[in-house]
Amino acid sequence: MAHHTRIKVRGYHLDLFGHVNNARYLEFLEEARWSQFEEQGGLDWFLKSGLALAVVNINIDYRRPALMGEQLLIETGLKSIGNRSAVIHQRVLLEGTDTVVAEADVTFVVFDAKQNKAVVLEGQLKDMLEQMTASPV
Repeated sequence: MAHHTRIKVRGYHLDLFGHVNNARYLEFLEEARWSQFEEQGGLDWFLKSGLALAVVNINIDYRRPALMGEQLLIETGLKSIGNRSAVIHQRVLLEGTDTVVAEADVTFVVFDAKQNKAVVLEGQLKDMLEQMTASPV
């Protein structure tokens, strides 16, 4: 099952047209990823390991404007794991409906600051990523 994060659209999220500014979706998606890592125990593991996730690419499709006062539900799940990168798929829904507001594929690497490079996604690290991101959206 995908992880769920709820966000209420506030006035400061809006642009001059009265809908959520496209740049705010990056913040919404990041909040959902942080929430997932906190709730599923991965954040502590990463903090202790000295590793960090680094986003290297985001592709977003905007499907419907989100308006002030609307409640959004963000689904987050693992799409794929490669050798050095992985992809998380996220969907922003109008809560209580099947209406898709936006969808994104977020490609990330796991970065080791001591080595100053992305590490191979294998062993305990790969297991942790698979557990934290449960199943695809």
